[in-house]
Amino acid sequence: MDDSSDSVLKYGISVPPHGDYGDPKRMADLAREAEEAGWDGFFLWDHLTFMRGYTGPIIDPWISLAAVACATERIRLGPMVTPLARRRPSKVARETVTLDHLSNGRLILGAGLGYPRDSEFEDFGEDGDERVRADKLDEALDIIVGLWSGEPFSYAGKYFTVRECTFQPRPVQQPRIPVWIGGYWPNRRPFRRAARWDGVLPGRLSLERRQAWTPTMIPTDVCREIAAFVASHRDSAGPYDFAIGGYTDGEASADAAKVSSYAAAGVTWWFENLHGFRGDLSETRRRIKLGPPRIT
Repeated sequence: MDDSSDSVLKYGISVPPHGDYGDPKRMADLAREAEEAGWDGFFLWDHLTFMRGYTGPIIDPWISLAAVACATERIRLGPMVTPLARRRPSKVARETVTLDHLSNGRLILGAGLGYPRDSEFEDFGEDGDERVRADKLDEALDIIVGLWSGEPFSYAGKYFTVRECTFQPRPVQQPRIPVWIGGYWPNRRPFRRAARWDGVLPGRLSLERRQAWTPTMIPTDVCREIAAFVASHRDSAGPYDFAIGGYTDGEASADAAKVSSYAAAGVTWWFENLHGFRGDLSETRRRIKLGPPRIT
């Protein structure tokens, strides 16, 4: 899988919108520091409450991304990922085009089912059923892209309806804003979905407890399996992105060895996971300023 602009591995920062990061001004500062340190992207999680029982600060990722866009000039940005099943696709279409213009064409739209189902969906009266959310996700993606076209568009789905209308302006990026799809491996449907779009951001699912986990890296052999599965379902030979989240320590040789093994497995973007698993905010800032774990 080749990167959307070249074959060189790119490096992003992955940040949650809560806890020490629950401040939009701080988020903009971190993004500016990341750009100055040579990172290629800055991506935010999209949560309403994060987990049941969590009472700390949480900020809206979309307003925060607008601040990030204004604080930076070069790095890519976007939600990784936004749960479209609890969003109005017409509103997301407006938000994404506006953000693409604000950032001069630097937005990447990450989309997925969302997690967890209870605190993010059911606690707000939304249907948490995975099949329902998956169907809503597919419909929402079709609508968003249709509205991005800038042409007359209508849609009649099971969950969403759009009477003929035309959204202007079109995105800066053409033919459209890149769409990456998140999903938990070894579930197959999210990765068949991802094959239809521009990139994939996998998590992994514990087969024993069927619970999502993030602190542990997805092994390279699993990355190869995912890359092969997505490639087998692609109907286009065009460029495609494969992003993976992980941890490095800022030690050049060891970090380069780690990320190079993932690049060899088909990964095109390395996301440095800078959140509560690493430590406090000062440790986050230290890691950002050390720069990305570039392959030498």
